[in-house]
Amino acid sequence: MEALKPTRTLTANAQAMQARVSRPSLFWAWSLWKLPAARFAGVRLESLTPERCVTSVPYGWRSQNPFHSTYFAAQAMAAELSTGALGLLAIEDAGVPISLLITGMEASFGKKAVARSTFVCEDGATVFAAIDAAKATGEAQTFVLRTVGTMLDGPTPGLEVSRFSFTWSVKAKRR
Repeated sequence: MEALKPTRTLTANAQAMQARVSRPSLFWAWSLWKLPAARFAGVRLESLTPERCVTSVPYGWRSQNPFHSTYFAAQAMAAELSTGALGLLAIEDAGVPISLLITGMEASFGKKAVARSTFVCEDGATVFAAIDAAKATGEAQTFVLRTVGTMLDGPTPGLEVSRFSFTWSVKAKRR
């Protein structure tokens, strides 16, 4: 099987950022500083490319609800990171100050998450296009990113547990 080729070549700064967050020890320190609740819940960044981001959250005492499944807020943290990390990478690649803000969220939950769940967002091209447009026009751009959560292991590996759609807004900051 042929490996997928990236559709975008990142700047040196964006490549450095991608390498930093891809190292578990550096991501751990960054998330402790910037996302302490997610760090406590055990959210991890599994992989980040310009096209796709994969995050995960464990099922355990730090992330469970009284109904013996992963709490929806812990799932939302992992889901948001799978979309937001793509935005951070695109902003780093843009080379200019850009503000990034969530303006809406929708979620649906299909099955109980009773094992580590992974969240995959494959909308990287959407993020980069919106940030390129914001950089070029100076106008705010709004876009939706979708991510799907599935159980990594447990009683039924690959079972979809939730879907999230985040509406993001980006705008180039004035200098």
